[in-house]
Amino acid sequence: MITYLLKRSDPTFAGWRMVAVAFFVDFIAVGFFFYSYGVFFKAIAAEFGDSRLGVSIGISVTQGVGAILAPFIGRALDRYPLKRVIATGAVAMGSGFLLLGFVQTPLQFYLVLGVFIGFGAGAMGQLATSKLVSNWFVLKRGTALGIAATGISVSGVVMPATTAWLIGEFGWRNGFISYGIITLVVVVPVVLRLVISRPEDVGLLPDGATEATKLPPPKPALRTKEFISNPNFWFLVAIIGLLFCIQSATLIHMVPQLTDRGIDLVSASFIASSTAFFGIMGKLIYGALVDRWDVRHALWLGIAFQIAGQLFMLLTDDYFGFLVGASLFGFGMGGIVPMQGAVVGAAFGRESFGRVLGAMRPPMSVLHLIGVPFAGWMYDVTGSYDPAFQVFLGLYVVTAIVVAGLRVETRSRHRRPT
Repeated sequence: MITYLLKRSDPTFAGWRMVAVAFFVDFIAVGFFFYSYGVFFKAIAAEFGDSRLGVSIGISVTQGVGAILAPFIGRALDRYPLKRVIATGAVAMGSGFLLLGFVQTPLQFYLVLGVFIGFGAGAMGQLATSKLVSNWFVLKRGTALGIAATGISVSGVVMPATTAWLIGEFGWRNGFISYGIITLVVVVPVVLRLVISRPEDVGLLPDGATEATKLPPPKPALRTKEFISNPNFWFLVAIIGLLFCIQSATLIHMVPQLTDRGIDLVSASFIASSTAFFGIMGKLIYGALVDRWDVRHALWLGIAFQIAGQLFMLLTDDYFGFLVGASLFGFGMGGIVPMQGAVVGAAFGRESFGRVLGAMRPPMSVLHLIGVPFAGWMYDVTGSYDPAFQVFLGLYVVTAIVVAGLRVETRSRHRRPT
């Protein structure tokens, strides 16, 4: 289907081609690093001192640098052609993967993660792809973002097992090198050839509309003080920051947690892939829901599924029970990315999308970046992940309460003229 959309020349499908490109870029940007990092985890720890906190800090460095740079990247996305920004990020990320294959000390490891992977993931990741899709869709924005974001989850289905095989056959260094080559040789040309920033750039309109009157009037570009004074901005920062905090810790520590129980790496990677598979369904379902439903209800439903999944994983000792929990968690987790993009687009408009989403990242990261190292530290101190995940269950309750304050109408009430 993705190949079909990329090749079809009908102008009606131009927006969906951008969705296909966003799907592909998300697959690489997230799958090659985030979904693979947990599989690389123990090999890297063994190389650099066997501290899980130390390896956990690595992903926090990456995400922290991305958060610091996000406001600048967001401004660039609103100002410059998207293909240039995304391609620059892909070059940085591909170079970073190559360098990870040659690092010899923890300091070199952190520097590569921060300077290359952190910037690259920010410039070519969800901030950029969400901006691209939001430019091309208004009425169907949630659905389009949900489809594009399935690239993240498809990578989660494919990459854990692929990475486990690469590490087993060729070692963790060669695994990173192979990802670098693919990013530079495949991703950069695709982005430069296919990405079009806005439908207006090629004489089209969002959602494939033929008349501007069929679309809601566009929101004007906002100044920084205008959107940071909007309560929805801060409610979203708290909600998404807390959820990403828990989700990142769960995904990164999932494979180490399973191998601690005596499960082999490939079998543990299968559970990580199952989590991502159910995340695909979550993205599609929640993406469609948020176009038609009160976003608070969609968020509460996602939180409920995540809590159920966490309880299964926390309380069960057998492989099948953990698999069920991971699948429930993945389904609840799946909708968060498209819901975030849909709410930002509806509340602040596509002209300000990059700046608003970029401005959210630094304060959001204060919450987000705590999760992974906190879980690693708790394991180092107690020898168990259970205390960390008990804390996370409490944070879900806090998040659900904060959701009640959100006030954004994302349902598509704009009717086409008769």
